[in-house]
Amino acid sequence: MFASDFLRPARVVALTVAAVAVVAVGGLSAAGLRVTCDGPCPVAPVAEDGSVVGDRFWFLHQELGTGGTITARMTSMTGTITYPPPDHDEIVPGLVPWAKSGVIVKDGTRQGSRYAALAMTGRHGVHFQHGYRHDDAGRPGGVSADSPRWLRLTRSGDTVTGAESADGVQWHTVGTARLAGLPDTVRVGLFATSPCDLTLRETALGGNTQACRFTQAVGVFDSVTVEGGDGEWVSEPVGQMNQTDWEKLSNPSGVVQNGSVIRISGTGDISPAREEFAWTTDQSLAGFLAALVIVLVVAARYGASTGMHRRRVTTVGAAAFAVGLVAAGAVVPIGAAIARSKNMPVQALTLPTGLRVVVGLAVALALSAMLAYGLGALTRRRWAGSSLAVALVAVPFAVSVIPLLPDTVAEWLLRVTPAAAFAVKQTAVEYPQITSYYSPSTGYFPLPWWAGLTVLAAYTAVILWLASRRRSAHPARVAEQSSTGVLL
Repeated sequence: MFASDFLRPARVVALTVAAVAVVAVGGLSAAGLRVTCDGPCPVAPVAEDGSVVGDRFWFLHQELGTGGTITARMTSMTGTITYPPPDHDEIVPGLVPWAKSGVIVKDGTRQGSRYAALAMTGRHGVHFQHGYRHDDAGRPGGVSADSPRWLRLTRSGDTVTGAESADGVQWHTVGTARLAGLPDTVRVGLFATSPCDLTLRETALGGNTQACRFTQAVGVFDSVTVEGGDGEWVSEPVGQMNQTDWEKLSNPSGVVQNGSVIRISGTGDISPAREEFAWTTDQSLAGFLAALVIVLVVAARYGASTGMHRRRVTTVGAAAFAVGLVAAGAVVPIGAAIARSKNMPVQALTLPTGLRVVVGLAVALALSAMLAYGLGALTRRRWAGSSLAVALVAVPFAVSVIPLLPDTVAEWLLRVTPAAAFAVKQTAVEYPQITSYYSPSTGYFPLPWWAGLTVLAAYTAVILWLASRRRSAHPARVAEQSSTGVLL
């Protein structure tokens, strides 16, 4: 009875439009991508787990067997940053915080292959990194000729250990990594890389847009020894390099050797996320806001027309859940497939994460519809219920994920309003060893997904309780409304 009462032709059309809007906007956004390259487009580096990673650096290397060690003394680390704020009109000396230069063991020179590295960083001292995600901190501080850093990597089968020393005598282990299935012969040597310089520009309302500027790092080494290697050094980039005007005209990335002193310069990063553009799940779901508004308006108008009833609440929630499940379940793989056909790198999505996004959005849409139904039943006015629902759920979500408001305001809205529930769609991961703009406008929510859903569920429960109290206070009026029929 209640299902047929709700699923009138006009509402079915509206809910269908909501689902189609999600799929259409996501698909058209992916279809509108344009990728142009001078020659063949580079293939995005992919790690063994299928994730797109950053893997670009200059590499001076030789072969290493199943057991061996590389030791190097680092005496200097400098760099270049192009056009930083405030004036953006000059090239200045300097290092970004996560510029890196040091020693590395890598499974060949293919981008995305396994590695372990011990490096001096721009501002965080020595770090041992492996697997693109794992990071262990060593001794903080800088490096100079008066205060050099000794770096050592030791391979024993699949195990690589990184150690550092201030004098080459007393060694401190920074970290150990097991690189399962490492081949008998790998490459070992020196490297340098430097991610782009992230800067923010404030918008009119206090939000921020980001820019990424070219940088380069230069490491100077001497006393380089390799035990267990073949002794023949090869100098080459991993990934494309020397493409910018700065590298072509001023200081090409590469290696310069003067006796026992080796100067290696490079740009790029070895990191969980590549610097260049990649298609994300969040982009596939760009049309979700339009669907949310449609569902809120339909549910609120229905609640205003019929008054509060538990079975009607269940019907509204079930219909919205179905819309969300079908729309999100279709657009995520469709958007990714279209992006791949355009030669765009696509963010890796594990099955558990994909299910959490799709099912979580369906649950969030269902709870939002139930909340809107309750507001309609509580106000008994279609325009009032619809306006309140949109203002309470859709507006905070929209103004937070678009870079309009200051980050603190956007994060506050996504903690205390029902829009907190849309943290279920976050797939980006924050890494302490990556300088990035971690804000709602770039896909980072202040609450975990389960906490966000709890906030929305609490709002929904309170509003439905208030609506049921009003129904109890005016039973005759509700009965009269129910007998007169229902309009959209």
